[in-house]
Parts: sequence; structure tokens; C-alpha cells
Amino acid sequence: MTYFTTAKAVRGGLLAAAALLVASATPALATPQEAPPGSWLYLTVTQGEARAGDAPGKLLLCNPPRGHARAAEACAELAAAGGDIGGIPQKDTFCTMIYAPVTATARGEWNGRPVQYTKTFSNPCAMAASTGSVFGRQD
Repeated sequence: MTYFTTAKAVRGGLLAAAALLVASATPALATPQEAPPGSWLYLTVTQGEARAGDAPGKLLLCNPPRGHARAAEACAELAAAGGDIGGIPQKDTFCTMIYAPVTATARGEWNGRPVQYTKTFSNPCAMAASTGSVFGRQD
């Protein structure tokens, strides 16, 4: 009989410990509303002339750089442009004249200053030439 009482007490203690861990766990960053202070952008790229909420995006963090495959390069380009995506120098590149529009959207904060950017480009090549690594491959 003592064995069952001890087992119930141990099981109850484990359940209480698990509940405490779940209650005190910090959720993972998923949206800009949960982002840490500093320089960060929530980025989306949609086919056509869609709005930002129409597609999932990525959170680009710059202190330290992380969030997508070319985060360090994207953060360096943003730093050089003072956080202004439109201020990133246009790259010399040849793009096809095929019209396959994409809409790039960014919202977030750069050094405490709010950032809001939306622009539709004629195709992904034109977007990459204008925005550098910021909206590049985000795998």
C-alpha cells in the first residue's frame, strides 16, 4: 500500500513540475509583435500585387544577424542605408523583361525607428537588384 501512495505522490510532483515549466516557458519569436528590441524586420514576398498578410514571412534580426540564409549580408546592407530599404544601392544586373510581379513588404524597427516598406516589382530579379539581400533567398 505504501508503494501506491509513494507512486501517486511522485507522479503528482512530476505533473506539478511539468506545469510550472510550461507556465514559465518563453514562446518562440514568430511575429513582429513578439520581436525583441533593436533592429528587426518582418519580411514577406508575395506573387503578384498581394498584400503583406497574404503570405507567411520571415523575421530578420540584426543584433546579432539571424532570421534567414543571408541575414549578415542583409543587415550590413541595411546598416549602410541607415535602415532604409529604398536607400540600398541598385545593383547592375540584367533581368529578363518577363512580367511576373512580386510584392515585397517589410515592417519593423531599425535602431528604435519604425520601418514600413511595400513595393511591387516587375519580377524577382528586379526586386533583388533593388533590395539586395534583404528580400533574397530566405530559406
